[in-house]
Amino acid sequence: MSDLQTLRFYATPAHDCSYLPGRKAKTLFVDPQARVSDTLYSQLSDLGFRRSGSHIYRPHCDNCNACVSVRIPVNDFKPSKTQRRIWKRNADLRVRARSPQLTIEYYRLYDRYISDRHADGDMYPPSPSQFMSFLVEGKQPCTFYEFRDPDDKLLAVAVTDHLSQGLSALYTFYDTDAEQRSLGTYAILWQIDAAARMGLHYLYLGYWVRDCRKMRYKTAYRPLEMLIADQWVRV
Repeated sequence: MSDLQTLRFYATPAHDCSYLPGRKAKTLFVDPQARVSDTLYSQLSDLGFRRSGSHIYRPHCDNCNACVSVRIPVNDFKPSKTQRRIWKRNADLRVRARSPQLTIEYYRLYDRYISDRHADGDMYPPSPSQFMSFLVEGKQPCTFYEFRDPDDKLLAVAVTDHLSQGLSALYTFYDTDAEQRSLGTYAILWQIDAAARMGLHYLYLGYWVRDCRKMRYKTAYRPLEMLIADQWVRV
């Protein structure tokens, strides 16, 4: 089993940045052959690493620190008036935990979400193999949290990793026709509440990029902690 002292990392060549047009990026990957325990994965999360399928990574760009890891200290979280309204608006939803898997129901929702919201990104066009490699593959503890309405219609799925110190919100896809519910926000609020109920300390939200419009929502959750110069700083 690997640890932080023996773990090997590999950096990619420069490639187009997914967040900032016209920029080049590099990514640091954990050795895909390494045996990463749950404890080590939790330690890596505190160092700013994320998971995509079976790959554990973090940005490693030359002369750029635009990608900032952020997390919410769930016991200190104070919802805004808007967030409280969204919480109440979705009080009728039921949430069920499921193991990561590809089903027709999941994929239809995912396909519509990517096509409606991310047709301009590198995840378009979606495919079943992309769904598997992005959301299902991987050895770390992960749960698909289903959000269903009173008629049992699937409205959203929050893909969530379980760490020793918190939850990590990997990805959420949802019914874009249910815009009035603000399902993306509600999924984060629910995961904050779930982490607190589990006795955990944080919800990790991945990377915040100041100049990326799609990342701005993350600063709506307060207080927020940012990983700056390898130190978590509350803002």
